[in-house]
Amino acid sequence: MSGAVRKVRLGSPEVTFETLPDGTVMVRPRGTLPPYPARITERLEHWARVAPERVFLARRDAAGDWRRVTYGETMADVLRLGQALLDRGLSAERPLAILSGNGIEHALLGLAAMHVGVPYAPISPAYSIVSKDYLKLRQIVEVLRPGLVFADSAAQFAAAIAATLPPEVEAVCVGAGGTDRAFTPFAALLATPATAAVDAAAAAVGPETIAKILFTSGSTGVPKGVINTQRMLCSNQEMLRTSLAFMAEEPPVLVDWLPWNHTFGGNHNVGLVLYNGGTLYIDDGKPMPGGIEATVRNLREIAPTIYFNVPKGFEELVHYLRREPALRQQFFSRVKLMFYAGAGLAQHVWDALEELAMATVGERIAMLTGLGTTETAPFALVCRPDFSGAGMVGLPVTGNEMKLAPVGDKMEVRLRGPNITPGYWRAEAATRQAFDDDGFYRLGDALKFIDPARPEIGFLFDGRISEDFKLATGTWVSVGPLRAALIAGLAPYVRDVVIAGIDRDYVAVLFIPDLHACRAHCPDGDVAALLAHPALHAALRSRLQALAAQSTGSSNRVRRALLLHEAPSIDAGEITDKGSINQRAMLDRRAALVTALYAEPPSADIIRIEE
Repeated sequence: MSGAVRKVRLGSPEVTFETLPDGTVMVRPRGTLPPYPARITERLEHWARVAPERVFLARRDAAGDWRRVTYGETMADVLRLGQALLDRGLSAERPLAILSGNGIEHALLGLAAMHVGVPYAPISPAYSIVSKDYLKLRQIVEVLRPGLVFADSAAQFAAAIAATLPPEVEAVCVGAGGTDRAFTPFAALLATPATAAVDAAAAAVGPETIAKILFTSGSTGVPKGVINTQRMLCSNQEMLRTSLAFMAEEPPVLVDWLPWNHTFGGNHNVGLVLYNGGTLYIDDGKPMPGGIEATVRNLREIAPTIYFNVPKGFEELVHYLRREPALRQQFFSRVKLMFYAGAGLAQHVWDALEELAMATVGERIAMLTGLGTTETAPFALVCRPDFSGAGMVGLPVTGNEMKLAPVGDKMEVRLRGPNITPGYWRAEAATRQAFDDDGFYRLGDALKFIDPARPEIGFLFDGRISEDFKLATGTWVSVGPLRAALIAGLAPYVRDVVIAGIDRDYVAVLFIPDLHACRAHCPDGDVAALLAHPALHAALRSRLQALAAQSTGSSNRVRRALLLHEAPSIDAGEITDKGSINQRAMLDRRAALVTALYAEPPSADIIRIEE
């Protein structure tokens, strides 16, 4: 789209390329990473000194009013809570576990732990309140061995705690317990007077001190605890500040829902606010019908300067931006940059955001993305604003060295730098497997050049190496790019797809439908009637035929599809708490449906795309 882009000062990634005799490509940024603190709470101390009255955190209370906490108040609370943790003998052998989601008490307790050198693990609330068997929570507790557990609501988390934690482990909650198990009130920890022991403990915290243990979502098995050191957190924030240079000029304001048990929300976004003296408005919304309304309410009041979300969040937001001129004006009034991660952003959503911005403020807002993992803290690659599009992941940021290693017919991306994890918590074998002989972390993702003739413009995501498979013809199917193309081409009716075809003659897919969008074809009736409706099948068949017409061969041409009636199960390992699909687990558990996809003759519920 033509039209000016709102001016924003960004770093200028410049890299060098070297191709080795074995085909490996080394990509190295030219710049040098500026100095960074030894521990992340040095930045809290700084802002508590220079801007003590500035709001650091805000969240709506039960009455719907914003509860705000300043940098000065945060620092005072962190010192008291740090003393309470020291008094309880917490350490790397007895870390802190936080079971509940984003919240002010969560933030204060996590900062206090990092300040005094106690590792803490924010654990997905879904493992406590969505899971029925608590298997993943039990696995995490067994490997973590926490000395203290925090949950904001005793009643909500009591069953999970009773099922997974030994009775001698102290449990802390915000309000009254009201359960059989004794809970320590959070206020009791907050009332602990700080002593010189807190300053001594903070002085002993250094770059190699473990700050967090972030558990991967378990999409490939048992959740692994990724060690996050102070060096990782601090260097990664300096990488962010170098790339998003405008943050040094204006403290960022975020309205953000992204969960803190994941690296994007907890490391990237909370860290970005803290490091640069900004303000974080904690958003209790979610990117789905029934959850997006809370986000929209917050955005009607608070204009962010940077807006982060997953693609589905942007898609849901667009519906409201179209309908509400006042919301559009507020949202676009001062936002310098938008950033998505977690999946590919559909082109129609991207186009809509640009059109709405142009119509509202007369200029487009830069949209960036990149590539990173829990093991990279996470910021590792970022797009140039002039080469930022669907599937693009950019170039390695200053401080990261990248290796593209040939694996079959793909190039696996590997990274080395101060933001890379030293390994997994109490998992030496997994740690060894994660690194190559040169100490580069293996992401398991494949990349390819956007344009081999112009390597400096960056890379495209080329799928997960472990997900790819061969058809019976010997043709490789690259699951990542095909999945992204299908989700974009079938939007808004499909949330995700599971790609079948291992040792089969052609590709077939299982659709995870977006029931809200599908209702356009069948406003009444139950889910079964909706998913069997001829108009919906016709719409999906038409989209699939259009995609088939653009395909280059059997590896990216879908012949049959089936809409799933049963949502993916977190207990069965089919889906992570952040919504990522485990392709292999889905195919294994839904083997009967895969068989039905290839049955002759096909049943009436199979959507067929003729050759």
